[in-house]
Amino acid sequence: MKAIETLRIRAYEAALNQMFRLRPERIHGLMSQALEVVSDSQVLQNALRRLLVVQDPALAQDVAGIHFPRPLGLAAGFDKDAKEVNAWGPVGFGYAEVGTLTSVGQPGNPTPRLFRLKEDRAILNRMGFNNEGIIGATQRLRERTTPEPIGVNLGKWKRTDASIAHNDYKNSARVIGNDADYLVINVSSPNTPGLRDLQAVESLRPIIEAVQSVNDRPLFVKIAPDLSDADIAEVTDLAIELGVTGLIATNTTISRAGLQTSDSYVAALGAGGISGAPVAARSLEVLRLIAERANGKLVLISVGGIETPAQAWERIAAGATLIQGYTPFIYGGPDWIRAIHKGISAQLKAHGLSSVSQAVGSQLPWTLQG
Repeated sequence: MKAIETLRIRAYEAALNQMFRLRPERIHGLMSQALEVVSDSQVLQNALRRLLVVQDPALAQDVAGIHFPRPLGLAAGFDKDAKEVNAWGPVGFGYAEVGTLTSVGQPGNPTPRLFRLKEDRAILNRMGFNNEGIIGATQRLRERTTPEPIGVNLGKWKRTDASIAHNDYKNSARVIGNDADYLVINVSSPNTPGLRDLQAVESLRPIIEAVQSVNDRPLFVKIAPDLSDADIAEVTDLAIELGVTGLIATNTTISRAGLQTSDSYVAALGAGGISGAPVAARSLEVLRLIAERANGKLVLISVGGIETPAQAWERIAAGATLIQGYTPFIYGGPDWIRAIHKGISAQLKAHGLSSVSQAVGSQLPWTLQG
């Protein structure tokens, strides 16, 4: 079995080296096309499940009335239009978040808008919520066949004035109805002008209330790592007050501190949010701040630079019920998903726990190698 996994990892690394010769957005398009084929083929889905999915009942949790078979999910940003929804479970994820979707389709920012920072195992993007709109995605979600939960990440249409942004989120939430397992209010992308200003509680309150008025699905708010600790506390308090299901921490960062990639190269790339390893430390810090403040009153989903099983366990032990990733999937492929779940499973056994839910907020240390 180890020999097979080693060969699979080497094959992916070889393929990645070849793919990295192409522009990042071109690679993303090719990967998406391949995953769409998987999403439309029950035969391929079954084959991938046998090969890639970690089957351990201890990894399953029921959260906010939703059954999550495994704790690691795909973060928003990859499957922008819900065209690959049937592929994510078979490649190993326990759930996936599609989008960001807006009330009306939009092309996003001009290309090039996606860049690799290989020395940092990171990606810089300024995609700008490019998507085909909420209506088409809703239809595809309605027709999905795989059991893994699918969340929908909602954003503001670029042309909508911030003063009426709540109407955008409300309209999208109304259209999606019950065709999503959960909803996410995204007010933390740095690539839509003025969007991050909506994280201020006086702007965020009407957005949350508008979504809640038309949709009773579990609701999360995704926040930026660049918020001050005081602002994080205010958002946490607001989420508790309004009965939000939980928070997702964190989105990409606009910070350029501590990068291994040369300052001149990064500066030449221009604006955008950075994901991957550089955001890991702050993402964990934000998670701990929220967990302490919320004291069990919110479901926390941690995302940002989770590359290893030990990091995944650290997030869970710090209070994350669920975790997500996107950039490590680009660099590590399906074997990264498998390694995370196998590592968590082994760690549960090492601590004598029968369910991952028992580890959430436990502060239990990583006791295995890796």
